[in-house]
Amino acid sequence: MSLLYKEVDDFEAYAYHQKQFKKITKKDLLGKWTLFFFYPADFTFVCPTELEDLQEKYQEFKKVNCEIYAISTDTHFAHKTWHDISENISKIEYPMIGDPTHSLTYDFDVFDENDGLAQRGSFIIDPEGKIVVYEVNAGNVGRNADELLRRLHACQFVYEHGDNVCPAKWKLGEKTIQTTIENIGK
Repeated sequence: MSLLYKEVDDFEAYAYHQKQFKKITKKDLLGKWTLFFFYPADFTFVCPTELEDLQEKYQEFKKVNCEIYAISTDTHFAHKTWHDISENISKIEYPMIGDPTHSLTYDFDVFDENDGLAQRGSFIIDPEGKIVVYEVNAGNVGRNADELLRRLHACQFVYEHGDNVCPAKWKLGEKTIQTTIENIGK
């Protein structure tokens, strides 16, 4: 079953953010754009490269009213430890949610039963709390923050301009396609 347009279920989780532990709920997502960025585990090999790549684009995500949440099945305490001892992870400014009970990884269908870890899933959630883009990568394939930001821009444009769609490789500022009846077939 597809998760597109599924409304995020109510949840409560703890994150490490700005040197503090914070409770995050569905209410924190509403009214803005959200990127849920699931990754397998702290202290691994591909994960820190992805998290650092996202950090390099974090201010661009923030400028367009999007919060990033990195999520793994580690605890928020493990996130703090990793943040404290890793030079690369210490740069991260967005919240890192711990999901040791796997409630979020199950809800977003990214729990790997064999490994007991989250798969590499990326979910763009609109201000109403609905999933509008998602993808799940194999564990050994890292993601690209530039492409996630491009997709976010396209989702935001379509959300604000319902009669337009964004063609392949569309980037912010480029032409879109109008889908009104009079334009069909042109």
